[in-house]
Amino acid sequence: MIRGKYALTLALPKGRNLKDGYAALQRAGLELPPVEGERTMIHGQEGKVAILELRNADVPLYVDLGIADAGVVGKDVLLESGRDVYEPVDLRTGVCRLSLIRHPDSTGPIRRIATKYPNFTGRVLRERGWVADVLELSGNVELAALTGLADAVVDVVQTGASIRAAGLKEVEVLAHSSARLIVNRQALKLKSDLLRPLIERLRQQSQALAEG
Repeated sequence: MIRGKYALTLALPKGRNLKDGYAALQRAGLELPPVEGERTMIHGQEGKVAILELRNADVPLYVDLGIADAGVVGKDVLLESGRDVYEPVDLRTGVCRLSLIRHPDSTGPIRRIATKYPNFTGRVLRERGWVADVLELSGNVELAALTGLADAVVDVVQTGASIRAAGLKEVEVLAHSSARLIVNRQALKLKSDLLRPLIERLRQQSQALAEG
């Protein structure tokens, strides 16, 4: 059990958001434990700041249930998770978008949509009154559009280069995404002396990025 063991427990996702999130938190004045080269999944000394190194999709769960006090995760992951966490800062890194993608030859009605984001896609369908089957994939989503498994796919797009290279077309942007600081609502009350100054410093960083 780690509750109460550390002054502050932060959940960071493996991959690029780990590096960007770590750097942002460090610039905000937190004294963070080293994570590079470490084989453990929990980094930190008792009584200080600890980092949980998690899979991207697990970050909102750990923060929502209070195992971590705060974390950094992409908005796309938040939209999919539906977890009730406080989202005070857009860090303006890891910018991408969730888009509807089709093969240019697919012009008929959309009856099947393949995606790694079934919850988000299902909400979009309901909000728009569309009727289609949502196929959840864990691998290459673009392949579903290329092979005819699905009439369209919903996936993350950054530059759009891979879509164009595959001969697919980005039909519509459904949501914009970037890395966000998320905070457990109870922790915000219990550890406000640590979390509120952190939020303010990260907001200042975000504003500087926006203006720069």
